[in-house]
Amino acid sequence: MEYYGNALCVSYEDLVDGGIMTASNYKAMAHLGKFTVVRKAHGLGNCALIAVDSLPEKYKAEVKKLYPDGNRTRLLEWVKRNYERDQEAYSFFFDKGNTGVDLPQDKVLEYTVNASVLNCCIRLYDRASMCQKMFGNRYNWDEMAAVIDALRELYGHTLPASTMRFRKKVAQYKREGYICLVSGKFGNQSARKVDHRTERLILGIACLPNKPFNTNVAELYNMFVCGELDVWDPESGEMFNPDDFTDKNGEPMVLSETTINNYLNSPKNRVLIDHLQMSWTTYMHEVMPHVHRHAPEFSFSKISFDDRDLPRKLKDTKQRPKAYYAYDVTSQCVVGYAYNRNKNTDLVVDCFRSLFILIEREGWGCPAQVEVENHLMSQWRDSFLKAGVMFPFVRFCAPQNSQEKYAENLNGAKKRSVEHRNHLGIGRFYAKDRHYRTESVKISDETNELYEDKEYYTWEQLIAEDLKDIEQFNHTLHPNQKKYKGMTRWQVLVENMNPTLKPLDKAICARYVGEHVSTSIRRNSYCRVQGKDWWLSQVEVIEKLAPNDFKVEAYYLTDEQGEATDVWIYQDDMLVDKLEDVGTFNTADAEQTDEDREIFTAQQKKIAHFGKYVRDNAISRVGVMAAARTPLECTEAGEPAGDAAGTVIGEPAGDAAGTVIGEPAGDAMGTVAEGAGDPNYADGPEVAMALQQTEEVGWQFKDENDALEDI
Repeated sequence: MEYYGNALCVSYEDLVDGGIMTASNYKAMAHLGKFTVVRKAHGLGNCALIAVDSLPEKYKAEVKKLYPDGNRTRLLEWVKRNYERDQEAYSFFFDKGNTGVDLPQDKVLEYTVNASVLNCCIRLYDRASMCQKMFGNRYNWDEMAAVIDALRELYGHTLPASTMRFRKKVAQYKREGYICLVSGKFGNQSARKVDHRTERLILGIACLPNKPFNTNVAELYNMFVCGELDVWDPESGEMFNPDDFTDKNGEPMVLSETTINNYLNSPKNRVLIDHLQMSWTTYMHEVMPHVHRHAPEFSFSKISFDDRDLPRKLKDTKQRPKAYYAYDVTSQCVVGYAYNRNKNTDLVVDCFRSLFILIEREGWGCPAQVEVENHLMSQWRDSFLKAGVMFPFVRFCAPQNSQEKYAENLNGAKKRSVEHRNHLGIGRFYAKDRHYRTESVKISDETNELYEDKEYYTWEQLIAEDLKDIEQFNHTLHPNQKKYKGMTRWQVLVENMNPTLKPLDKAICARYVGEHVSTSIRRNSYCRVQGKDWWLSQVEVIEKLAPNDFKVEAYYLTDEQGEATDVWIYQDDMLVDKLEDVGTFNTADAEQTDEDREIFTAQQKKIAHFGKYVRDNAISRVGVMAAARTPLECTEAGEPAGDAAGTVIGEPAGDAAGTVIGEPAGDAMGTVAEGAGDPNYADGPEVAMALQQTEEVGWQFKDENDALEDI
């Protein structure tokens, strides 16, 4: 029997083959319409279905004899057709906030099926007309319980098979809802032997300074509960009492090694144990959560600095050279580098110089942010590396937090991808991968701790090879080929430069990471730096100098050949001026070039501007005389009208050479050169005439004067 539509049906085979009627009888009754054929035998594998309720009473009784549980079958089919998975129940059991405990996935599915089956039963109970059709006069709990039990294998529910227990569960479900389906075994600690106090004691023993193994922890705990070992709290000094750790019979609560292992290896307890046993750096790198980042879109948005020891050692000192790298985070290119035998400030300064030389050569802007370490960079925290002074953003990474610096990962990438391929002895002695593991030769001596590498190298060789490795690393394909397909790291650096970068402030660069030399301003016009004379930008600069002090500090940037490119002078940490390299011209007219004549003109402009400055600020002459007094005042004072030397005050006095003070004096050349024809100067025509008269008057050569000064 089966349902077809809403009708309980019996098949043609059941009627004929079951002996209820003959085939001819079936055809005749079907032709006369004595019963209803709800489905004809059309199609492969289909058989005719006849509604049981449409059969004559004689044949209906025979069908009931053949299928004594027809009502149950009808009920079973109804439940199958009306069963629906309760998604709200699934969400309820999946939420720990509803159940109070994290249920296993199989239990969530089991309780969801139970709720879905109960929903179907309650739906039938609430439909009076359907109950009348299914059970006759009233709801038959025995039939329903039997049907639900028959569906156990189909749906996998765990509802009670007993009629009374099933009926009780339905009533409880209607009253309490989903929560009544959760077993009381979850969250129940009635069978627990280890309470909270015992668990904390086990954890305390596991955190002893000698880091005992789990088996030792079990041994120490059992010795304590048996009175063979004293345990106390170091903070309060309280002694733990073994009598507090007994079972319900008063016997010592002895625990097995398995139980101890389970508690010590619990993820929650593992974190707490590691927090006490590990060092701060190890705990931070292995246990603590960490942030997740992605690289910026543009080059020079962030530069990351970090130091490292080159893998191979020197012949002379058996030590590793120290290197300092600056990486662009977006392209991963090495954009600055420096080397030293020691990890010191000079190493950092040289790395910054290398970065600024590259920026100056390529014409790039100043990086928007730098990421630096505390150890060597903290001395510039309030000056050069203060946010907004040189770089808009500066990040000082936490000490010993290598995972924070992006350069740490790039050091490893360079070492594994390029250095390991090009050289011998690249790796670590403790590496798990045998290809990356290095070996040393054990030397037997009195300390028994001496190891030597198989080969040592010169300083020049190691530095030259590392520079080649940097060049190769920068010009290999960028690792993110999905985004930068076919592009090298250097191409990504050049083609994705941040368009919002500000120009490089060379004065600040020179002040903090440039070369430095003490010098002085000579003849109110120039300073000597690196054996070259650098002119003041204008004579008004001398107004910034302290009284009677021409000494200044010169800071300058250099190119890749070490030649000075820009020079700034400071006095008392205050910027005075940026010097200019005017150059020198050939003294022989026969050999002078256009460049020599341009330099000569530039120098004459400087000299002419100096003369104009002196004339514009010339001192007006004054006369000095004694205050006028009446004869009566002089007589009463008993003083002559003249001074002590017998000279009457008010007469002009000459200097030691007989020159009257206040007369203008010519310069050493006998001429005052001005303007050199520059239209910016009011005396331009006079300067042009002065240049024409140079051969007649001649000029005093600076180098000759300097020689005289040296003598």
